[in-house]
Amino acid sequence: MTEQDKVYKCLNPVGMMTSVDTFPLATRIDTLDGKTIYISASGEPDIMMPLEERLRRAYPNVNWEKKHTYGIDVDPLSDEEMKTADALIQGVAW
Repeated sequence: MTEQDKVYKCLNPVGMMTSVDTFPLATRIDTLDGKTIYISASGEPDIMMPLEERLRRAYPNVNWEKKHTYGIDVDPLSDEEMKTADALIQGVAW
């Protein structure tokens, strides 16, 4: 058998991908202008603070509310905040 006749077989390390049905948790917002979006972050601020700054610059017409609880404890949104929020960006970083 020559080098050209050799056949190598291997398994794909990715494996077999099975299809998954996805369902939205809420309807999509038609526009961000005038909406109230909460940024809730816990853990280390090294990622969330620059993200917040960039979002505020990119979307100046959004009412940004922040709820930072850097450290171990997470301070969830209150019932009133949940009622007034149009969207939430939740981040956890360590």
